[in-house]
Amino acid sequence: MKIAITGGIGSGKSYVCRLLRQRGIEVYDCDAAAKRLMRTSDDLKARLTALIGPEAYTADGLLNKGAVARFLLQSEANARAIDAIVHPAVVSDFLQSGCSWMESAILYQAGIAHVVDRVIAVTAPREVRIGRIMQRDGISREKALEWLGRQWPQDEVRRLADYEIVNDGRPLEPQITEIINNIEKLQQNKHS
Repeated sequence: MKIAITGGIGSGKSYVCRLLRQRGIEVYDCDAAAKRLMRTSDDLKARLTALIGPEAYTADGLLNKGAVARFLLQSEANARAIDAIVHPAVVSDFLQSGCSWMESAILYQAGIAHVVDRVIAVTAPREVRIGRIMQRDGISREKALEWLGRQWPQDEVRRLADYEIVNDGRPLEPQITEIINNIEKLQQNKHS
């Protein structure tokens, strides 16, 4: 059974994934994988260079983040074109990774929810999220609000998910244990 952990910025999704790793559950990080694949995959490099131009990579083959960001921010169509190259590569890499769990902040926006059987949304109250973003990234409240505004509404992500972990200061371990037990029961029922 394939499981995804998702949630908006400041929800604590990465912290929940750390707790899962402490339990011995390997969690595939989609964001880290996308960055790695854009650096190492010859196919991705060729396709991104064809899309963005030769400035997508430096002479020594390193991703030119500035050039990619400029292209991405020029239009919604450019962002979608990059996503159409990167997201399928990440899905393919996940499916070949041997991992059953994945962490993806943009699971629904990227259109990759179909590759998992169950989704866990990590949520937190808006003010808690704003505070976490400001503290973690050393940014103003206005900038934190701007980042939140670029993401899907938390209520929509929660509605689409199968499970929710509420990260508002209450203990996370019992919530994680309950969900894992539920998933294990589903797997047992599937095999019996």
